[in-house]
Amino acid sequence: MINFLIFPLSFLHFFSVVTSQIRSSYSGGSGEWRLLHENVGISAMHMQLLRNNKVIIFDRTDFGPSNLSLPDGICRVDKSDTVLQTDCTAHSILYDIDTNAFRPLMIQTDTWCSSGAVLPNGTLVQTGGFNDGDRNIRSFTPCSDDEYCDWIEFPRSLIQRRWYATNQVLPDGRIIIVGGRRQFNYEFYPSSSSEVIWLNFLAETNDQGMENNLYPFLHLLPDGNLFIFANTRSILLDYNQNRVLKVFPRIPGDDPRNYPSAGSSVLLPLDESNSDIEPEIMVCGGAPRASFPQAMQGNFVRAISTCGRLKVLDPNPSWTMEDMPLARVMGDMILLPNGDVLIINGAQFGTAGWELGRGPVTQPIIYRPSTDVSDWRFAIMSPSTRPRMYHSSAILLTDGRVLVSGSNPHVNYIFTNVEYPTDLSMESFSPPYLAPEYDQIRPRILSIDEKIGYGGKLFSPTFQVQVYLTANALSVRIVAPSFATHSFSMNQRMVSLKIIGVTGLSPFMYGLTVAGPSTAAIAPPGYYLLFVVHAHVPSQGMWVKIE
Repeated sequence: MINFLIFPLSFLHFFSVVTSQIRSSYSGGSGEWRLLHENVGISAMHMQLLRNNKVIIFDRTDFGPSNLSLPDGICRVDKSDTVLQTDCTAHSILYDIDTNAFRPLMIQTDTWCSSGAVLPNGTLVQTGGFNDGDRNIRSFTPCSDDEYCDWIEFPRSLIQRRWYATNQVLPDGRIIIVGGRRQFNYEFYPSSSSEVIWLNFLAETNDQGMENNLYPFLHLLPDGNLFIFANTRSILLDYNQNRVLKVFPRIPGDDPRNYPSAGSSVLLPLDESNSDIEPEIMVCGGAPRASFPQAMQGNFVRAISTCGRLKVLDPNPSWTMEDMPLARVMGDMILLPNGDVLIINGAQFGTAGWELGRGPVTQPIIYRPSTDVSDWRFAIMSPSTRPRMYHSSAILLTDGRVLVSGSNPHVNYIFTNVEYPTDLSMESFSPPYLAPEYDQIRPRILSIDEKIGYGGKLFSPTFQVQVYLTANALSVRIVAPSFATHSFSMNQRMVSLKIIGVTGLSPFMYGLTVAGPSTAAIAPPGYYLLFVVHAHVPSQGMWVKIE
């Protein structure tokens, strides 16, 4: 039971005022953009935050030369490269959040439109790509600053070519790799056999000539089964038995949401403080059916402006639809530490693909899923000055900012004489909760258990806050950093853990008793960012390992 601390009426009034201020700060033109680098040398087609506060970023090898040289005169020699067989420039970088510095990395074969996931030990496993990289696996293991780490490549380690596939970490620590262009099947990494498993659902959702089922949306549910959304349809899959357990209703409107229609999706935060966890999927944006051939002819159709929410464990689930204030295709959806959803990047017209998007959407949107449905749940944020369209990406950082980079809507790097030049810059977006006026109620974690166990095992973080409001204003959330590419963040996951008690330790310092996740299906093993959230304002995230 939570130990409530008693405060005078003035504190309750202050709590009411602060909550009102936070809500109003989301009601128009807020959040802050900051340019971090004008040029990082490559376009951020893929991004992944690692457990040492570094971000690995890469594009593709057959763009031609990038704007960043490989170190010490090293060159990549690849006779299979379709553009430049000897290339002395980098197509991957490692960005350091703490120092705002970056360095080049070496990728040998083509990673264009590939996928990835992080193993429980913190190693990034990157799968597939194009051309000579389509069946390759690459790994990157974080190392300390006084060591040198780079990509390691394992040629032809995938059973099938994986181009536009999606990865999901499973409760046993394996990775399932689903679909890809002309691949209506899935496989596992690591794998104990050379078998791929046919999934008829992927063949059924393939629009002839347009596909619209690439990069399927995968979400691991608390029962250990897999929710898969492709085109307009979704299923519940028991991947161990290759058995479709449930077929969900089509999303209303019959407009496709997957690549190249390029909407996005999240599994909304799971709440372990409730006795019955109610998983809910959210899908937003995309491009109407036939947008791709229309754009190829120069007719750029307006993007989809709707979002759908689906409670997947309901006996008779149905989609609840809402309208975004801005239509958006190629937008990224990011779970923020306070449980809100950020929708960022993208275009108002057209679809994903070379030269096929128009009307950049530079204003992010924040969606508050916990707000009553009768209220307006969307808030428009301050705009960026830079279009972020095809081949841009965004991820959550340790401090609660969002890293945004990339945009390369052309074949090869084109910087002039086009409507939307290739963009090699890097920005950060700070949501309203990072504004200085919330410093008094912003918690700061003082100590944390580095390892957290399953089965509700208790752990005891401590935090500091200048003005403590009430235990009801507290939550503890763990966030799995995601692999972001092509408008979908693979493995993105947030769990709100159960707080057992709150104790005042000294002025401004408090101790928490928190229950770890109940099962590995709730939170697969690995590294997570843990945030203490107070009155909708998060602390900086701290790395913990769940095992």
